[in-house]
Amino acid sequence: MASKPLNILLFGFSAILVISLCTSCSTKAAFLTSSVVPAARGDVKVTRDNNKNYVIQMDIVNLAEPARLLPPKKTYVVWMVTDQKMTKNIGQMESSSGAFSNKLKASFKTSSAFKPTKIFITAEDDANVQYASSVVVLATNNF
Repeated sequence: MASKPLNILLFGFSAILVISLCTSCSTKAAFLTSSVVPAARGDVKVTRDNNKNYVIQMDIVNLAEPARLLPPKKTYVVWMVTDQKMTKNIGQMESSSGAFSNKLKASFKTSSAFKPTKIFITAEDDANVQYASSVVVLATNNF
């Protein structure tokens, strides 16, 4: 009978350990409401891969075509702020059909050796810009 409480205790400890390990492996953050595209909603998920890189994946709905913004832009660019306080252009946002679809859905996935602490999206005229414009379409809080 003395082993039953011990088994329960070990099972509880194991469950807590597994849950804490799984939650420490990924971070999920919602984008804040945008003043540029108020209907846009989405979230960012950051996980680690086998090479210890950070995998950044996001899905967004109700994201207007950049050409419909005021002033019109050509593309959306995804940026990350690293744990070293650097801001990096990590790529161009693509819609679910290549060009922005009538469903206004977009997704993005990339990996980075740098740990992200914040993700934001800007509207740009060129995807290869080195500095973010002031037209921030969506942003997360620091995570």
